Amino acid sequence: QLQLVESGGGLVQPGGSLRLSCVDSGSALDYYTVGWFRRAPGKEREGVSSISRGGESTNYADSVKGRFTISRDDAKNTVFLQMNSLKPEDTASYYCGVSSVPIATIDNSDFGAWGQGTQVTVSS
Repeated sequence: QLQLVESGGGLVQPGGSLRLSCVDSGSALDYYTVGWFRRAPGKEREGVSSISRGGESTNYADSVKGRFTISRDDAKNTVFLQMNSLKPEDTASYYCGVSSVPIATIDNSDFGAWGQGTQVTVSS
């Protein structure tokens, strides 16, 4: 049974970096496409990035392209989201989820087994 746990969030100044981790303590993430999503106060959850099974393909929202990088270490059951050049508009709770869709989709409806989230706040 999948049990996703996100970590790595925090308070950072604009232009700073954070690396988020999504660990599966239950089953094995390597069977799934894994995605990162975020929800800002008063907004809908939106797709940020995803990585397909085996890391063959990745996908990014236009708002984070060139700044965020997703990767996976299946030996450690972990997916990372490296976030650079952070902006105040990146402030949100970040969640990871899994999908059986074999491509790197960032459609909310394709994902489930959400973790509890980790808060990212970008502020000076």
